[in-house]
Amino acid sequence: QVHLVESGGGLVQAGGSLRLSCVASGNIFSNNVMAWYRQAPGKQRELVARIGSDGSTNYADSVKGRFTISRVNAESTVYLQMNSLKPEDTAVYYCNTWRFIRAVRTDYWGQGTQVTVSS
Repeated sequence: QVHLVESGGGLVQAGGSLRLSCVASGNIFSNNVMAWYRQAPGKQRELVARIGSDGSTNYADSVKGRFTISRVNAESTVYLQMNSLKPEDTAVYYCNTWRFIRAVRTDYWGQGTQVTVSS
């Protein structure tokens, strides 16, 4: 059974910083790509950042230069450091990973953590 548990969300003023954490369990971490998504009210869920098992990273254009994704395999934890936050970053942030079971992709999601950025 795979579990992803996020933490670290909250209310912050524009220009501030937050660090999100996601702890994974269920033998799914060290060889897996880990990702952060977000979903704002009335909008589709979107990819924010992802990190491969080799540490390679990708970011959405809207967060490049402000957000940093990292992982600590020994702790089965992935982080999202968010700096220079803007009101448009307000959303529920979700941790995500996936694996293929009999060639079918199965996604796993955390419960989400709310990030609210006030102007």
